[in-house]
Amino acid sequence: MKAMVLRRPAPVESRPLSLEDLPEPVPGPGEVRIKVRFCGVCRTDLHIVEGELPPVRLPLVPGHQIVGVVDAVGDAPNNADSGVRVGDRVGLPWLYSACGQCSFCLKGQENLCERIQFTGYSYNGGYAEYVIARKDFVIQLPPAFSDLDAAPLLCAGIIGYRSLKIAGVKPGDTVGLFGFGASAHLAIQVARHWGCDVLVFTRSVAHQNLARELGASWAGRAEDGPAGSCDAAVSFAPAGSVIPAALRALKKGGTLAVNAVHLDGVPAFDYSLLYWEKSVKSVANATREDAREFIRLAAEIPVKVSTEVFPLEEANEALLRLKRAQIQGEAVLEVARVV
Repeated sequence: MKAMVLRRPAPVESRPLSLEDLPEPVPGPGEVRIKVRFCGVCRTDLHIVEGELPPVRLPLVPGHQIVGVVDAVGDAPNNADSGVRVGDRVGLPWLYSACGQCSFCLKGQENLCERIQFTGYSYNGGYAEYVIARKDFVIQLPPAFSDLDAAPLLCAGIIGYRSLKIAGVKPGDTVGLFGFGASAHLAIQVARHWGCDVLVFTRSVAHQNLARELGASWAGRAEDGPAGSCDAAVSFAPAGSVIPAALRALKKGGTLAVNAVHLDGVPAFDYSLLYWEKSVKSVANATREDAREFIRLAAEIPVKVSTEVFPLEEANEALLRLKRAQIQGEAVLEVARVV
């Protein structure tokens, strides 16, 4: 099978992913093989490729916003049946597996599992023609979304939805979104569906224009935004410098959710920005229930997805343009056409 393989982390400008022929994987007990159609390109992929997230396996095939069709099913352990069949259209997100036995899993917090595994990081991902997945961790996809439009929902959408929940967003709130890439352009549609007023803080004029098209009442640079205007806020930027600006925008008692798997650091800031019972919470992964809730909600709204398509062999270029903030919405790799 064709796959884009990372053998050594390096700046994406050096084109560290190479197109290679790998053996087609075979599903084991409790697993399925997915023939990949599309795979979204996430900023987490960029952190992995450039080594900002330390590698846990090399060589590695990145990618964790996978849409495809189950084409092989392994044996069911202990005669268990997850209901996944050959021919099912499914998605595979960042959460590859959780143990189901630790204290976090038993409390419904599998996103914090002590033995958590990730797609395209712990295991090979979707920058390839085939990928192996756990039967019980794939997500059934509704017909409301095409294969292309479904891909960004599987990380950008799910984690944006969880971020709104972590920030404590309630219907009718004024919500601040800091950074306006793949995740934020989906989160704003959920917030607007909940009747929220949304302010978008981003340097990119193109992203400001997209935010207004999607219903933002205000869009501009963080330094120009109104102070004390937001009941809740989410930062989607990997830059810690956004945190003081977001706290400045919060009302008393508001929560800032930081949606970043990697952050360049948290700067010192005046305590007055945090006072009045404001809080900062990180967003760590997402659960299968988050995924199911969001996919149902996205179909109900329905969410409008903005994508830019690249062929599989141009994964380096897609990541480079993502790094340079030159993508409107989300970059998606087309791996296999439907015939």
